[in-house]
Formats: sequence, C-alpha cells, structure tokens
Amino acid sequence: MVVATRLKIGEVSKQTSTSVGALRYYESLGLLESERGANGYRYYSQEAVQQVLFIKKVQALGFSLEDIHEVLTGHQQGDVPCEFVQSLLQDKIEQLEAQIQKMMAFKSELEQYRDSWSTAQLHPQPGDICPLIQSVSI
Repeated sequence: MVVATRLKIGEVSKQTSTSVGALRYYESLGLLESERGANGYRYYSQEAVQQVLFIKKVQALGFSLEDIHEVLTGHQQGDVPCEFVQSLLQDKIEQLEAQIQKMMAFKSELEQYRDSWSTAQLHPQPGDICPLIQSVSI
C-alpha cells in the first residue's frame, strides 16, 4: 500500500523558498490546494511543491496571478495550456512595448525640462517652493 506524502505548510515553504504567507495567499486565490487535518493543520501533496515552483517561474515571466489561475485551471481540466501561455506571453510583449514607448516619451519630456531649466532665469515669488517645478504645466 502506497501512502501519499503529506507536507505541512512549513515544509512546502522550505522546499520552494516561498513564505508561508504567500502559500496561504495562493491557496486563498485557488492556485493551490490543501487538506485540513484533524489537528487543523494544512497538508499539501508533493505535487503542490511542483505547482508552487511553477507559479514562481510564471510570475518571474511577468504573468499576473489571474493569468496563472487561468493556466492552472486549464491544466486541471486536462488541457496542456501551452498555446494559451503563448498568447498571454504575446499580450505581455505588446503591453511592454506600449510601456516602453510611453517611458521613452516621458524621458524625452524630462530631458526637455532639464535642458530648458539649465538656462532658466529664476525669479522666485514669495511662497514659491521651486519656480522650476511651478513652471510645469500638467
């Protein structure tokens, strides 16, 4: 008779280098499952360790916990969600490209302020904190 290995939350935490609080949070989001023992302790399967390591890898790629939930749900339904993961990754790349464009435009704007401020003739008025900042229009 094979007995399934049941791990306490501290053991899963140690094996995955993930805080106990994060493990509880993952469980509250439905990313991880445990069973409660008669003593009230959470017990996890060995597969939970692999699942947590998977979650950490996907997070490192910039996926949201909501995305991860969708991937895991597909897996639990018997799918191999690689095609879905690829589409999420493409969306992530497009979002990053848009953010890069916005950041480049913002950098350019800041450089313009820097350059114009370097030659600015300051005439502070009473109560002014910094006339340079007060010259900025929002």
